[in-house]
Amino acid sequence: MKIKFLTVLTATLGLLVVGCEYDNFEAPKDSLTGKVVFEGKPVGVRNNGPELELWQDGYPLKSLIPVYINQAGEFSASLFKGKYKLVRKGNSPWLRQSTDTIVVNVDGNTILDVPVTPYFSVGNESFQATNGQIAANFIIRKTAESSNLDQVKVFLRKSMLTDHVVFDQEIKIDLNNIVIGTETRVSAQLSSGLKDQDYIFARVGVKSSSSEEYTYTPVQKIVLK
Repeated sequence: MKIKFLTVLTATLGLLVVGCEYDNFEAPKDSLTGKVVFEGKPVGVRNNGPELELWQDGYPLKSLIPVYINQAGEFSASLFKGKYKLVRKGNSPWLRQSTDTIVVNVDGNTILDVPVTPYFSVGNESFQATNGQIAANFIIRKTAESSNLDQVKVFLRKSMLTDHVVFDQEIKIDLNNIVIGTETRVSAQLSSGLKDQDYIFARVGVKSSSSEEYTYTPVQKIVLK
C-alpha cells in the first residue's frame, strides 16, 4: 500500500509541475506579417478563406500553424524567433508554384510578401449608383494561360466585409458578355434591402474553373444618398 501511495503522489506532483510550466509558458514576441501579391499588388480574396501554412522543423511536436489571409490580401502571425517553412496551400485562386514552400527567418517584426499568380486578375473597376440601380465597370485579364473562366459576379453588402459567402446581393454576369482584356460594363437594380441605404459596399469577384475561390477587387464604398 505504501508503494501504491508513493506512486500516486509522484504522479500527482508531476502533473502539478507540468501545469506550472504551462502557466509560465511565454507567449511569442516576434511576428510575421505581409501580403499575397501579384506584380507587386495585393491580391483580394475571401476573408479567412485561402490560407498559408507555417511549419518549423526540429521540434518533437511538429505541427502546422495556419495563417489566415484577410480580404485585402494581408496576413499576420505571432511566432517565436526561428526558421520557418511557409507553404502556399492548394484550392486557392492562384496557380500552384513549381515550389510552394518559402523559407523565412523570423526575427523581431519580419515582413514578407508572398508572390502568387492568380488564374485571373480583375482591375480598373468603378461603380456608380443612380435611381436605385448600380453599374460596374472592370477589366478581367487572364494571368494563367491554362485558366478557364467559370464565374464573374458583383457582390454588394451593407457592411464592408463581403465576398461570395457573405453578401446581401450578388449580380451574376453572363460570361458571353465578357471579353478578356476589354472593359466590361454591367448594371442591375438594387435589391429592396439595399436601395434605401445611405451607402453600400461593392467588389467584383472572378472565379476560375480550377478553384472554388475567387479573386476580388478591393472593396469600395458606394454612396447612395
